[in-house]
Amino acid sequence: MNKFKRMEILNRLRENNPHPTTELVYTKPFELLIAVLLSAQATDVSVNKATAQLYPVANTPAALLALGVDGVKAKIKTIGLFNSKAENVIRTCRRLLELHGGEVPEDLAALEALPGVGRKTANVVLNTAFGWPTIAVDTHIFRVCNRTYFAPGKNVNMVEKKLLKVVPAEFKVDCHHWLILHGRYTCVARKPRCGSCVIEDLCEFKENAYPSA
Repeated sequence: MNKFKRMEILNRLRENNPHPTTELVYTKPFELLIAVLLSAQATDVSVNKATAQLYPVANTPAALLALGVDGVKAKIKTIGLFNSKAENVIRTCRRLLELHGGEVPEDLAALEALPGVGRKTANVVLNTAFGWPTIAVDTHIFRVCNRTYFAPGKNVNMVEKKLLKVVPAEFKVDCHHWLILHGRYTCVARKPRCGSCVIEDLCEFKENAYPSA
């Protein structure tokens, strides 16, 4: 795929959704951090239902720490892997209080060092909460980039590196949201909805010729 096709794809995605954002519900960086941590192998809808129970009770590191592991589990038990996620939430809160004064650090390495927070989560927080031009790559984005050949790669790190190279600066902040929403609702895993796709004529998809996400 050449740069002209990529530019047209990005322009169309922007025209279709000028102000994209996450579907996770949050009011401050800490709430977003916890929501993204909880979202691993879970839908945003299920996470929002859980945080709607959790945040009115505790939405700061100190308050969640006071709630304890069992208290957090009771609020998030509707989502997958809630036991290990509750443990990571408490450990992350403790680390934030001990090392960062209870604030979410605006730093990739510091975020990645938090329990349960990998590179994808760190990039989502930096991008969505702080406006950094990072591009977090999840299974949706990995699939879209390989299926369309927009930014193919054998793993998520390779796709992220390629995206950061080929996406012009003006699109970098919003690119993550456009691609994840495109993968979630149009370029879906089992059978892409090509007939309703705004970039169908620009896509280089050949069925069964891309790495599985």
